[in-house]
Amino acid sequence: MRRWLSIAILVTLAWAVSADAQSKFFEGKTVRIVVGFSAGGGYDTYSRAIARYFGRHIPGKPTVIVENMPGAGSMIAANHLYKIAKPDGLTIGNFAGGLVLAQVLGQPGIEFDARKLPWLGVPSREVCVCALTKASGVTSVATWMATAKPVKLGGVGPGTSTDDAPRVLAASIGLPIQLVRGYKGTAEIRLAAESGEVAGGCWQWESVKSTWRQGLESGEVNVVLQIARKPLADLPNVPLASSLAKTDEARQIITAGVIVPTEIGRLYALPPGTPADRVQALRTAWTETMRDPEFVAEAKRSKLEIDAMDGDELTRVVGELLKLDPALVAKLKGILK
Repeated sequence: MRRWLSIAILVTLAWAVSADAQSKFFEGKTVRIVVGFSAGGGYDTYSRAIARYFGRHIPGKPTVIVENMPGAGSMIAANHLYKIAKPDGLTIGNFAGGLVLAQVLGQPGIEFDARKLPWLGVPSREVCVCALTKASGVTSVATWMATAKPVKLGGVGPGTSTDDAPRVLAASIGLPIQLVRGYKGTAEIRLAAESGEVAGGCWQWESVKSTWRQGLESGEVNVVLQIARKPLADLPNVPLASSLAKTDEARQIITAGVIVPTEIGRLYALPPGTPADRVQALRTAWTETMRDPEFVAEAKRSKLEIDAMDGDELTRVVGELLKLDPALVAKLKGILK
């Protein structure tokens, strides 16, 4: 009994010493969340909401700011986190979950190894939808299938749902699509759609309903397809992409190519080599932030869905994605090359 009591006391003392060390390190410092997309989009909106509360849960209560580093579908930010950012716990990267799949597929430009990144979590397990303007003439999947020429959708870059979802949909269910790439973020895609440059795009519903709320409420924007395991409560009458697939292989391609990467779409990670005690301090702060009543209330007001994964769960899901069946990887390479 005395032995276990002694062990418990030592563990408690070790925890207290570690907590004190983390508090001294973070106090007076600034933690940066580097967002791989432009200001005004869904990634930026989530990160700025998180930044307002995250610091209060980190030992030492540092200031937390958001910096935008758009480019190549957030690949520039992910590579920066892996190769350049100091592994001191003061830089957090926020980039697209599809980049993990891009690593699996061996796509050019990936300079990071997802197996070596300490993961903080994701704020929401998300679902990709395709939202198109009423002016485009596409108000349902039926009208989309019946169009005489491909429908133009805006894309940001490989590894993002805006690029990968249209290509997977074209290959798996035969939707006529012309992908117009090179936008810096979904904010620019929305503007392009409203000006008639493109018909719309495919990205996370949590972002669409928050940042394109006015268009949805006015009826000028319609969600015509959802790429999910089951219908969202918000969209009970919008068809699932998998229901339009005619083969098991097509459904597997939709799941591995879009559904899983989108579920972990808003990744938050630290540079490789970040000290384990700081990783744990930030993971704990992440979990506490996701449960913070004030943060949850603000997210609700802003129409931001919170259904968070912690660092351990995200690490497991990323690991599973990195172990996809080689035959399925080969099929996806042909579609997403």
